[in-house]
Amino acid sequence: MVRFSTLALGALPMLLSVQQAAAVSGTGSTTRYWDCCKPSCAWTGKAAVTSPVKTCDANNNVLTNVDAKSGCDGGVAFMCNNQIPWAVSDTLAYGYGAVRITGQTESDWCCACYELTFTSGPASGKKMILQATNTGGDLGNNHFDIAMPGGGVGIFNGCTAQYGAPSDGWGQRYGGVSSRSECDALPAAIRAGCYWRFDWFGGSDNPTVSFQSVTCPAALTANTGCTRTS
Repeated sequence: MVRFSTLALGALPMLLSVQQAAAVSGTGSTTRYWDCCKPSCAWTGKAAVTSPVKTCDANNNVLTNVDAKSGCDGGVAFMCNNQIPWAVSDTLAYGYGAVRITGQTESDWCCACYELTFTSGPASGKKMILQATNTGGDLGNNHFDIAMPGGGVGIFNGCTAQYGAPSDGWGQRYGGVSSRSECDALPAAIRAGCYWRFDWFGGSDNPTVSFQSVTCPAALTANTGCTRTS
């Protein structure tokens, strides 16, 4: 999926942060991606937050310069390897992604969290709490583009610069790898997020969801360093 790259473990308790965005709910769609680019919500001034989303250098060391240029534009800032999805239980997962919510703007959803209940495919009935770290330029209404390694790089491919990935990323440029065994080709730093897709997620292919905004669990904001203040 197209995103604005320059504007663009174990069970953890659901510890809640203090603030959340205005309550929203509805039904929507999902896709998947992992382009390694600096997320849109990692830039200053995008929303009322404690700090922008953390970014990392090519070796997954957290950068202190929040204005560092994206690795997708020849810079040094990439998505950090701890911003991958993981299972909290058999029926609950945490993760990150690009978001577009009907009637809202980036200032509303950046670093907000949403509880997704999958309503189709192998993951139907399971829930995922997703923190919005990015914005999808080509996403439809109420659309959640889940960040999962091996999910396809789309238009922007920072994974070649960060990890030496093939020019189209791992697998197909749109959609990514098609089997769990293909996850073995990914770097060890992000491989678990690829396995998650075929294990907890059951290999689901862009399932539909119902969603509602929720207060972000501390386990999610600890990785991004980004908590909404309004």
